[in-house]
Amino acid sequence: MAIARQRKVAAVCGDGRIRLVRQNVPPLRPGAVLVEVHTSLVSPGTELGGWRGLAAKRSNPDTDAKPRPFGYSNAGAILEAGEGVDEFKSGDRVACIGAGYAMHTDYAVVPHNLCVALPDNVTFEQGAYAMLSATALHCMRRGTPEFGENVAIAGMGILGQLSGQFYRMAGNFVIGWDTIPQRLAIARAWGIDATVNVANEDAVAVTRAFTNGCGLDAAVVAFGGDGNSAVQNIRNSLRVTPDGHTTGRIVVVGNASFSWPFGAGSNADIRQAGRTGPGYHDEAWEFGDPYPPVVMRWTTRTNIELCMRLIAERRLDVDVLTTHTIPLADVEDGIEAAIVRPDEMLGVVFTT
Repeated sequence: MAIARQRKVAAVCGDGRIRLVRQNVPPLRPGAVLVEVHTSLVSPGTELGGWRGLAAKRSNPDTDAKPRPFGYSNAGAILEAGEGVDEFKSGDRVACIGAGYAMHTDYAVVPHNLCVALPDNVTFEQGAYAMLSATALHCMRRGTPEFGENVAIAGMGILGQLSGQFYRMAGNFVIGWDTIPQRLAIARAWGIDATVNVANEDAVAVTRAFTNGCGLDAAVVAFGGDGNSAVQNIRNSLRVTPDGHTTGRIVVVGNASFSWPFGAGSNADIRQAGRTGPGYHDEAWEFGDPYPPVVMRWTTRTNIELCMRLIAERRLDVDVLTTHTIPLADVEDGIEAAIVRPDEMLGVVFTT
């Protein structure tokens, strides 16, 4: 079969619209694979500044901005494996990640350690959740949860939803905070323990009641932008020792910014959980040999493999998160039709 020399890639334009541009298919370098992409998942916060942010560009367009191709999580079938790649062959179904590699496109060249085999009963649509599910899994690992703890997830976008599922798998009781009713409804659909609409409910009072007055053991901040209000509410919801010390763990997985709300007597920890685990952005690892498992058990790749296993075993529910499926060929009109109600958009999957 002849391999295409050109590909179509979704790009964000200065007028706030998404259009397809044409590019040459990147050369297949050693340590990489050429993938015929079947699906890709949009990460709206990181890639677009949020659906509302994309819509806001319409009223203040940047006419000088060049189209910006985007995307970092897709799934498809391998067409060709580069030199040094011996774990994949033509026809293998894979999930792929990586900014600049696993784009919203029909053909992608991806480092082999940023690809994992899809189990037979995992669809391409499910496989497209590889990047965000591995990021959420790494977030949970950074939070070091203990069985039976109470955890709040502030921000029930895709990352918040997935993080909440992982914390529940770890034996925690999870309450989700958001201002968008549909996101809270989706969380209830996969089985979250409780939800709070912080736009019209007292998050601290509801959360303290949820913990039977004990207070939170941990929380996740899973959104971007101004996080001061959410972090202050988390602070007021955490456990407090008899001598007045606030204690607990806060993991920041989004791009939220906030002032330090704790005094000198606090024993609260704030931890960041960027990316998908060790290995990502280490080019020598991405294209080369894996880290020895005996030294580093959980890497980006082993995290993704575990996510695909959990999806295959129906322990991790990503189907409930998909609200829109749009053919890549119709991406401009499809996004225009969907974005009129941005609060109803969560998981948006492009298909080829």
